Amino acid sequence: MEKRTIDPWKWGQFTNSVQAVEVQQPTGTLYCSGQVALDAEGQPSSADMRTQLLQTIQNLEQLISEAGYECSGIVRLNVYTTSVQEFFATCMDVYAPWLAQHGIRQATTLLEVKGLFATLTVELEATVVK
Repeated sequence: MEKRTIDPWKWGQFTNSVQAVEVQQPTGTLYCSGQVALDAEGQPSSADMRTQLLQTIQNLEQLISEAGYECSGIVRLNVYTTSVQEFFATCMDVYAPWLAQHGIRQATTLLEVKGLFATLTVELEATVVK
């Protein structure tokens, strides 16, 4: 797989994403459903957003790994949250280092939504290639 990122504007280097990702010659593509902070029994977390993001990341990593892919292959990552302001205030110290740890340079959309399932406050939806 060959992956190339496109970010034509200088301000793009200060974001946790890129404007576009081109993938050539992939050997597979994994389209992940939105992952949230559910435990192994499917119970939703009622913890704060930061704690939920940590569990959501663990769940996404497990899904990607069990499918035979790697997080470094994430090319699109959509973030749904019940509060963009809270996400930036309490989650960036988790989210940005996680992206850097895996060398993820992804196209992304950040959306504030009215609500998620039960008590959930953040959801990650990924497309992964290898």
